[in-house]
Formats: sequence, structure tokens, C-alpha cells
Amino acid sequence: MSLSLELRGADVLHPGGLSRAPLAIADGCIVSGESGGGGRVVDLTGFTVLPGIVDAHGDGFERHLAPRRGAMKDIGAGLIAAEAELAANGITTAMLAQFYSWEGGMRGPDFATAVMKGLAQIRGSVVTDLRAQLRFEVSMVDDYEAVAAFIAHYGIGHVVFNDHLPHAALAAGKRPPRLTGQALRIGRNPERHLEVMQALHDGMDRVPQALARLTADLAAAGVCMGSHDDRSAAARAGWRAMGVTIAEFPETMEAAEAAQAGGDAVVMGAPNIVRGGSHNGNASAVDMAAMGCVDALASDYHYPSLRRAAWLLSDAGICDLAAAWHLVSKGPAQVLGLADRGDLAPGQRADLTILSSNSRRVMATLAGGRISYLAGDAADRFIG
Repeated sequence: MSLSLELRGADVLHPGGLSRAPLAIADGCIVSGESGGGGRVVDLTGFTVLPGIVDAHGDGFERHLAPRRGAMKDIGAGLIAAEAELAANGITTAMLAQFYSWEGGMRGPDFATAVMKGLAQIRGSVVTDLRAQLRFEVSMVDDYEAVAAFIAHYGIGHVVFNDHLPHAALAAGKRPPRLTGQALRIGRNPERHLEVMQALHDGMDRVPQALARLTADLAAAGVCMGSHDDRSAAARAGWRAMGVTIAEFPETMEAAEAAQAGGDAVVMGAPNIVRGGSHNGNASAVDMAAMGCVDALASDYHYPSLRRAAWLLSDAGICDLAAAWHLVSKGPAQVLGLADRGDLAPGQRADLTILSSNSRRVMATLAGGRISYLAGDAADRFIG
């Protein structure tokens, strides 16, 4: 049940900056001051209220599904635990990035099916808006028809295309690095794993035609599509021509600038900003943000990095707090086509991230006007 509240005394973030004006919510939405009377008053002096965080791509939930190798017994319980972590980090909408890949194990089609079934079962029992992003390996040409049916069956609204094959090694007839460990981790014979990879590599000439058909069908169905790890302007232009208009984690400044110039959205990883650079030597998200080449930040593999990245950009003077927080709220909402969230304007969903103004810790999270996380002094204010 959503709450009817009037929050007073807090620093409330709007596109123009922080304000001390009261914020009213009712029926799961932000309401104007004139229509917000009657809600219970909560004094949030000492707190900062910001738009709820929208995570455009995150796979941190995997840790809850399989805390140890082979310990994948109850997908639903794992997703519920993941939702608790999301809420504790101020995230109100989360795209769960699930692979559909030849890599097998937690990235294989069978596991993707289990995750989608689990998500369908628990979605109505959690407060955070959990959504699925499917990460599909383009080399799996024989699976294109099956994956299209999979996307339609589970109502998946966001698909990202990947290619994790080690093409250089396979083309040279060399054994790819880490092959044995990867195979054993998913319970596959290493030689058989190499055969699978080689066959997919050898069939790459079939990909362009199959991919063009698949993207056309997905676009017609209204599915949002992105590419992953673009390295060149030419690669981005190729994806754009197929209606794939989101560039996830471009690896070079050239690719990011080409995306921006073509009107595509650029999503970068928040951990890249928190670490001060890419963990594998790719382009710096800080540099991209400073140049205005980033439309949204995503948690990637670490949920706390979203709010930390926004504060780091603001504290460093790269942009003001409103612009920095836009990258984790309204920006990703726009990328995902979610027009009803991302800021605190009247009529928007009542998605709130409430921080201690001193420590910047998340003390409360509301999604659709319902409490998904509440702790410490904030709990005293809301309950007391």
C-alpha cells in the first residue's frame, strides 16, 4: 500500500538544485503542494531527498543466486535477497542483466530461463521495480529463432548484443586463454568447449543477415536494444543502422563520441568512475562525463557505485549535483523509455532515495510510494 506523506525540512533535489520546499506524495506519485494536504507530515531535517536511482544494467544480483559455485537452489529467494540489496542502495528501478550465451553455466540459456521464471514469480511480492535485460551473444545464429520466442514469451523489453568469442585466438588456431578454467567452471569438457567456440567463430559470416532480421523484428515489437563494448565509430554506425540505439560501455572515446553525434544514448559503468578509470584499460568514464558524452550510469557489477559515482562527479566539480544525479535517475529512465520516473516533479512515480546529509548513507528508499528500505534515524522519523 502506497503512503500519503508530506516530507518537510529535507534538502530536496530538483533539476534546478536543492530546495527546502516540502515534498508531498499520494497514491504512489509525487503531488503538488496544493493537492498534497492531508498526508502525514514527516520531519526529515538533516536528510537529503533525491529521485530514486534507476539502474540501466546490473549483474550484481548473480551473487545472490549463486553465492558459491553450484549453490543455485532457489532462484526466487536469491532474487528477493538481491532486491533487498538494491533497495539498501537507493535503487528503485533495476534492469537485471542476464546472459543468453554459449558460455554456459549462469550465462547459458537454461539458467536464463530459470531466472525469468523466478523473476515472474517474485516480482509482485517486492517493492523495487525489477525488470529484465537479456544479453544475447550474436554468434549463436542457430538460436536466433529460439531467443526471439524467449524474449516475446517473457515480455523482455531490453536486449543487449554481445560478442565474447576470442576471435583472434580462434582465427589463428590457438587455444584461447582461460579456456580450461572456463570449461570446468560450467561442467563442460575443455575440448568440447573449444569445439563449440570454434564452430561459432567459423559461422560468423551468417551473423549479419540473421542479426538484421532479429533486430528488425525486435524493433517492430518495441524492444529497446543496445550494443556492448563498441570500439569504433564504424561499429556504432552499423548498430545504429539496425535500430540498436544504445551504446553500453563503449571502450573508446571515438565510439562514445560517434554515438553522441548520431543521437544514440551512451551508458557507462559507475564503477569506472568510482575506481578512477576502467579496470581493463578502456576509456575513462570520468573523461567521458566531463566531455558530456554520458547519458546514464549503470551499476554494472557493484550496486553502491551508482550513488557514489554521482557524488564523486559533483564533489570533483565536473558537474553540479543535479546534473550528476541525473546520470543515475532521469538519464537512465530516459534511455529505457520510462517517462514516469527519474525526477521529483508532480505526476511522477514517488521513487525516492533518502540519504543522511552528513554521511550520505542511504537511510530510506521508496518505490512507487512504498517503503522498500528504512533504517536508523529515518526509521524513527517515519515510524515515530
